[in-house]
Amino acid sequence: MTLSIGIIGATGRAGSEIAKEAISRGMQVTAFVRSADKAKEMLGDKVTPIQKDAFEIQKKDIEHLDVVVDAFATRDMGKAYQHVDLAAKLIELVQGQAEPRLFFILGAGSLETGDGHRLIDRLEKMPNNESFISIPREQFKEYQLLMNTKKVNWVAISPSANFVPGAQKDYEIGVNELMKNAAGKSEVTTGTVAKVIIDEIAESKHQNERFTVVNK
Repeated sequence: MTLSIGIIGATGRAGSEIAKEAISRGMQVTAFVRSADKAKEMLGDKVTPIQKDAFEIQKKDIEHLDVVVDAFATRDMGKAYQHVDLAAKLIELVQGQAEPRLFFILGAGSLETGDGHRLIDRLEKMPNNESFISIPREQFKEYQLLMNTKKVNWVAISPSANFVPGAQKDYEIGVNELMKNAAGKSEVTTGTVAKVIIDEIAESKHQNERFTVVNK
């Protein structure tokens, strides 16, 4: 059976890599994007673009899908709250249903760093953090929302502290702790995250939990 997945933000940094990986595995991909032309240009004819704001997505748009991947991102610090708002909207749309499964990409801020602390605690103490702290704060709230969500089929991934563009590399999977490689770097590439997400969609090893990944 061919899996059918929808990707919100399919032309973004993470979303486009996920879409390409899914297409290469023979999955049917619906791209929820702001520009259908851009989606076709970036992803080719094997993707079905739906030109629609993420907050205008309705139940009828996703009810035929097996999985919906929330790869929404904003660079506008004043709109960082939209990460939580969109997650809440998607949860409401699928409440009480087994499908579609929701797949969220969280930040690394909610990952544990030992002694009862999380990465967000360290970020909050950094000087001059006004330029970036809003998004980690809101994605931590998104994580808290998911952990308190009932009767929804969901899974989430937190990339490592440094989530950078790049090809797939060897990697290691974790659960709730911030991971580092042998060189002491907490870093993962978009190609690696895309592979891990599509693997999880195909194999469903994690149920109603968050996991993480680091490049070796």
